[in-house]
Amino acid sequence: MSISPPVRVLIVDDHPMVAEGIQSILESYDDLVIAGSCKSARDAIDGLDAFDPDVILMDLNMPDMSGLTATEIVLERRPGTRILVLSMHDSAEYISSALSHGAMGYILKDVPTDEIKQAIDAVMAGQQYLCTGARGSLAPDKRDGREALTGREQTILLQLAQGRSNKEVAKALDISVRTVETHRKNIKRKLGISSTAGLTRYALEHGVLQGTGVSL
Repeated sequence: MSISPPVRVLIVDDHPMVAEGIQSILESYDDLVIAGSCKSARDAIDGLDAFDPDVILMDLNMPDMSGLTATEIVLERRPGTRILVLSMHDSAEYISSALSHGAMGYILKDVPTDEIKQAIDAVMAGQQYLCTGARGSLAPDKRDGREALTGREQTILLQLAQGRSNKEVAKALDISVRTVETHRKNIKRKLGISSTAGLTRYALEHGVLQGTGVSL
């Protein structure tokens, strides 16, 4: 039986003591490897190909760029990357914003050390992870599944719902066809929709196509 390669973790935090503490914890696990540690979001983005991370632990507040902006840029370039936001803030507004920008999890910086590993395992398994403090703050709102989509995913949903092909969307947004395909899969998974017709129906029902002239 083949053995899975270790999960590559990139730590992005401008507080050296926090980053070093997390790195020390994670280095004790045989199934994890520290791909790198960056003090700024820009350094992390510029080094994405070299770091080749499976999971990024992303500080929410950094001086050069917010963790939310960095999250969207990372997912645009490498849609398969799992991002766990690190923060001192436990308000529902912060948590909801992180998830809507594409983060798969939210961890408060004072969580027990073993919970960081639990979070990494969860997002690698395709599951959303909120630490105990975050779960208590966030009241799920399932009235509109679009809340789970990133800004880019909502843009692509609009394009697809208008009947455009992956190639046409890629050209319109200046991204690769492969990136569109990955976003398309993620949109369908998040909304629980299996067909393009279903995406169009969803878009109509939730006002995504309002003002575009598209109707059924």
